Amino acid sequence: MPVPSTQPAAERKLLRDTVQDKIRDAIMDGTLEPGERLNDDDLIAWLGVSRTPIREALAELARAGLIEMAPNRYTRVAAPTKGELLDAYQTLGVIYGGVVRLAVPRFSDAERRTVVATLDQVLTRLGKGEQAALAHDGADVYAMWADACGNASLAQLCRATTDGLSFKLRVPEIAEVVPVDVVAPRIADLRDAVRATDPIAAELAMEAVHLLPERS
Repeated sequence: MPVPSTQPAAERKLLRDTVQDKIRDAIMDGTLEPGERLNDDDLIAWLGVSRTPIREALAELARAGLIEMAPNRYTRVAAPTKGELLDAYQTLGVIYGGVVRLAVPRFSDAERRTVVATLDQVLTRLGKGEQAALAHDGADVYAMWADACGNASLAQLCRATTDGLSFKLRVPEIAEVVPVDVVAPRIADLRDAVRATDPIAAELAMEAVHLLPERS
């Protein structure tokens, strides 16, 4: 009996992932705007693929929180609201406190300098009132921690959740809910902990950046 070929399924999965990445990137860079309706025929024309990998990709993006779907009604880019902001921001703090604790001791000297420089840039941009723009770039800032944590399960969790959570920070009220004068000193603490290779201080600082209650 000949062994069934698995190549078509593998190709279909790869195509779905490619489509998912393209739609994800278009959402994250603002090409597809919050609330924008997504029509299958338009996506087929844009991406040059059949309906099946597009629907599979959209389903994955819906699970990540970037797409909203209502059967027979609409498929659209999620539209973040002020009411979701604090929950999403604190959830990122819960996840990335642990990620930071694992990542800080693992950084090479070059990686450590890059992270410190990135946090200095974040502080500079906050000082210029660019909090909304920083929220737009948030997924990239979080990625540098996940890439270095050395825990495959945690890194996978980050990849599955960070886009959707960071996307929810893109609301005009972010400066109201996440005050610069509160978070900026904690970001400085995080930078100093990274520079000092102090994972516990870094974890506590990351949690404080994200407005989690102090540990007793």
